[in-house]
Amino acid sequence: MLAPLDYAVIAGYLVAITAFGAWFGRYQHTTRDYFLSGRSVPWWAVCCTVVATETSTLTFIGIPATAYTGNFTFLQLAAGYIVGRVLVSTLFIPAYFRGELVTSYQLLQQRFGPDVTILSAGLFLVTRSLADGIRLFATSLVISVVTGVPTAWSTLIVGVLMIVYTVRGGASAVIWTDVVQMFVYAAGAGIVAWSLLDRIPGGWDEVVRLGSAAGKFAVLDLSLSPSAVYTLWTGLFGGVALTLATHGTDQFLVQRLLAATSARAAAAGLVLSGFVVFAQFVLFLVIGAMLFAFHQHVPLAAPLARTDQVLPHFVVTYLPSGVAGFIVAAIVAAALSPSLNAMAATTINDFYRPRARAALDEAALVSLSRRITVGWGVVQVAIALAAQWFDRSVLDAGLSVLSFASGSVLGAFVLATRAPQVGARAAWMGMVAGLAAMTAVWAFTATAFTWYVFIGAVTTVGAAWVIARLSPAEAA
Repeated sequence: MLAPLDYAVIAGYLVAITAFGAWFGRYQHTTRDYFLSGRSVPWWAVCCTVVATETSTLTFIGIPATAYTGNFTFLQLAAGYIVGRVLVSTLFIPAYFRGELVTSYQLLQQRFGPDVTILSAGLFLVTRSLADGIRLFATSLVISVVTGVPTAWSTLIVGVLMIVYTVRGGASAVIWTDVVQMFVYAAGAGIVAWSLLDRIPGGWDEVVRLGSAAGKFAVLDLSLSPSAVYTLWTGLFGGVALTLATHGTDQFLVQRLLAATSARAAAAGLVLSGFVVFAQFVLFLVIGAMLFAFHQHVPLAAPLARTDQVLPHFVVTYLPSGVAGFIVAAIVAAALSPSLNAMAATTINDFYRPRARAALDEAALVSLSRRITVGWGVVQVAIALAAQWFDRSVLDAGLSVLSFASGSVLGAFVLATRAPQVGARAAWMGMVAGLAAMTAVWAFTATAFTWYVFIGAVTTVGAAWVIARLSPAEAA
């Protein structure tokens, strides 16, 4: 159990970061301010916010657990993330900065009209709610393990704080707290790594010896099995496709790019973030190997309920007062990059505005946007409360939810930017075909989730192309 000093550190951090985020509310006068931070974010801050957004609690506790029980093959997927970012910078970012877009789905509106837009934006709202509800649960799970506070109460506390600063500060609060929190959790990971090395007899040499004997440092897996999660092929195809979907079409991350000062700044920050994220994954995997080596010398007193708890268990059991509190705060920092503002932006710009009978002034729109932000926050908290009954790795669960429908949306964006011969009806039917294919893959095969986006996107593009060829009148 943590000491009073640890609780003070955690509480102080939560209050400070919430106040910092809420402070940006003084600058939120228009929806452009509330959703895009006035397009004032420099390239280096774009890099930091993308890294912080991608590096959630799922990463902080899930990646070490992956190496603790397995090896470093996750890096194959991370390598694909870098390639995917380069492609996003080439394929999508220039199109986003040609007009005054607030959401990524407005690009689909311009190209295909309302049906494809509603389907894509709706899928984003549903899958992002589920994925970020799981992400909030992962944070609450850590807090519960190290403090003894029930998971439900941890969820409510973190959820309310997340809602407060997002509602008050808008996109500026999310982006600039991301910048701060990236350095907080990176420092936390560094402290954990140093503490582990200090406690392992023989230090790094012993980590290498035990890790090598157990195959922990294996990176390449050439398996052709579709059920293998992390292979060279899932990295080349699945990792690239997943990044194209999450960083190129998903409003949660695209909003960070749209807030940049220019397309060039957005591209520079995005590509750099890929290398930073890869380095972070290496660090977290090394921590997992260190935890494995440590527990060869200091066996667990009792089996853990789930492997995701191995890092929190070390923090609360072996780190001194104050330091443990800081690490927990760092884990919380990795979670406090909420999607609520992005979801509100989609609700307002892709659902409300195109159908509103009377135009609201900017003050009224900002007020409505804040109320919608609260609503989505409540939805995510409810999902997090329900997620405690999951029986699988929170990392895999979070990535699987996002991957299931993202392929169809990615396919729609590829069609919008690269297939002028495909019309709205063909694109919509292609998306339906992609979703149907993914449902069949999920229900009737053991295909790894790392293939989901690639399969969904290829099916969507292929089906839409065939339909357009058979129905020339549908061409754009």
